[in-house]
Amino acid sequence: MPNDTVTRFLTALSPEDREEVGRRTGNEQERLAAAWEAELARDDLDTLDELSPAAAESEAARRVLGGTVPEAE
Repeated sequence: MPNDTVTRFLTALSPEDREEVGRRTGNEQERLAAAWEAELARDDLDTLDELSPAAAESEAARRVLGGTVPEAE
């Protein structure tokens, strides 16, 4: 069963990306979700998060799947 972070991450994805990530292993989903949470904490999403939390979550998910963010530690 996915943890809450994975569930939130999957919700932020487009339907196509959600399907693709859903085919990955649980460990890979957890790694991506951790990277997504780290991306949400970045300063450049703060303003977007204040205006639209859902938009910030979707943008962070796009960045994680697009490989434009560093790995989560």
